[in-house]
Amino acid sequence: MAYARTFAAAAAMLGFLGVAALAAVDDPMLDCLSEDNQRRISGCSTLIDTPGLPQEQRSLAHGMRALAYSLLGLFDKALQDYDEALKINPDYPLALNNRAWSYYKLGRPRDGIADVEKALQISPASPYALDTRAHIRQALGDAKAAFDDYDLAMRAGGTPIVKMYQCGLRSQGLYFGAVDGVYSTSVEHAMRTCTGNQQCDPLPSDSECRPEVS
Repeated sequence: MAYARTFAAAAAMLGFLGVAALAAVDDPMLDCLSEDNQRRISGCSTLIDTPGLPQEQRSLAHGMRALAYSLLGLFDKALQDYDEALKINPDYPLALNNRAWSYYKLGRPRDGIADVEKALQISPASPYALDTRAHIRQALGDAKAAFDDYDLAMRAGGTPIVKMYQCGLRSQGLYFGAVDGVYSTSVEHAMRTCTGNQQCDPLPSDSECRPEVS
């Protein structure tokens, strides 16, 4: 999955960059981490164009601008920024995962396999990378492997991820229980049914059902 999922993780990454570095680029960095996509694009673009910007911040800025493009449905532009982010930091799991998601959304799921596998090598318990791989496997017709990844995503991500899938499965007419974050047999059955259909997406279209973290 690739929407607002990287925001909290990117903000956490920023903590490793140091208070002094943040102070030097205070406003554009805050804009770059904004939840408003246009503000994010503007802030990240300013950072990217800043001479002498530390490479860690430049990689983050490319990754966050790519996220904004993804949320706007501009996946081709997102790919360009993810490419730049990964040139600087090839082991940036958020960019790896989200580039894989962009490939998936562009109808090129096979192109995302290497990225999501590497993301999971770095962060094996990431429910977001597990979800991305599940979508890729489902798109390629491997229903069992897709279900296994959705199952792992719910076990790793807990209540927020289960709630998200409950919303999505309910919108697909496959789940009729409460959106309570409990991974019940009803949720499991609905997910198995969904993964057997390459056109079924267990992610909800309603952004309010989606977690705000990555």
